[in-house]
Amino acid sequence: MGDTADGSSNAAQGALQDDTRHHRPGFFSRIFGTRNPRDLEQVTLSDAAPHASGTAPVSAPGMVNLRRMRVEDVMIPKSEIVSAPVDILKDELVEQFRESGLSRLPVFDGTLDSPIGLVHLKDLALNHGFNGKPGNKSTRFVLRKLIRPLLFVPPSMPIGVLLQKMQTERIHMALVIDEYGGVDGLVTIEDLIEQVIGEIEDEHDLEEGALWVEEKPGCYLLEAKTPLDEFEAATGVRLQHDQADDDEIETLGGLVFVLCGQVPARGEVIAHPGGAEIEVVDADPRRIKRLRVRIPSKSDG
Repeated sequence: MGDTADGSSNAAQGALQDDTRHHRPGFFSRIFGTRNPRDLEQVTLSDAAPHASGTAPVSAPGMVNLRRMRVEDVMIPKSEIVSAPVDILKDELVEQFRESGLSRLPVFDGTLDSPIGLVHLKDLALNHGFNGKPGNKSTRFVLRKLIRPLLFVPPSMPIGVLLQKMQTERIHMALVIDEYGGVDGLVTIEDLIEQVIGEIEDEHDLEEGALWVEEKPGCYLLEAKTPLDEFEAATGVRLQHDQADDDEIETLGGLVFVLCGQVPARGEVIAHPGGAEIEVVDADPRRIKRLRVRIPSKSDG
């Protein structure tokens, strides 16, 4: 069944072997077959400074990344994976989806190093109701019945190979397995495509052209690229603090990077010296994407 540590290890060993089996050509394989590889090299590296923008220097989006980048370059590290145990209760799983904002979660038996598949939010909703409303009352919640397969891949696999594998097998999530069969990270098809076409915005992102929105008094949802001086001027919120490198901090993401000394994990909350709290709403291993700033009211003391 593959629901034990040995099972996941065997799956990992299979993934670590040569993965060049013949599949029906898909979109990306057709591109590889018709494009001159030298044509893909016309890509420059980003020279953005981490302290100024909240991003580490990374390759600009482009087809060349499919050959040049490895799975380990784009994966979400194990410590940041949002997952669910196979014996989780329905209400707890619903809350897990709600808090994370994700549509797919890996499922494990015992520990994350014993993965057994993934659960899709759509399957949960269709079988057990939408928006917390009961579904088929005769259907008892058993997570194992909702589990879909996921892929197991080595960290050294080129992302182009994984993207083609996801396309042919129609599986959009992969766990990265280390040499001992343990889970090292997670990759989705969106993570791979973003390396080619740039960041993909969804319905949960801010409206086009908007850099921030006030969700409620004293609470702002912002893009990490929001210019710090513009946000301060428009809201009257002071986030600059007395440091020698203040002039080099241009964005909210850059400010958070300076406060942390690194790119923080999604969900991390950073305490600002002035009393504000800055929550990392969305980030990947290389850059901060969205933030939530909470300003304490005067009544909070």
